[in-house]
Amino acid sequence: MKLEHFDRITQDSGVMGGKPCIRGMRITVGRILSQIGAGETIEELLIDYPCLEREDILQSLKYAAWLAQGYEVALA
Repeated sequence: MKLEHFDRITQDSGVMGGKPCIRGMRITVGRILSQIGAGETIEELLIDYPCLEREDILQSLKYAAWLAQGYEVALA
């Protein structure tokens, strides 16, 4: 997998301190992953965050897996 596969993950120093976010919103990938790790389902997240789409959450999971493989590149 390459960085360009993460078109829904953005990183901007002016948004959430430069943490990876979903589509420029103030919802970090870390927040989504923490909630999934705590047992929340994708369906529950979609209710909690109506601005999110299923693909946003799936891409957050793919991004985390990609980072866990040792790749770290700043997103534009």
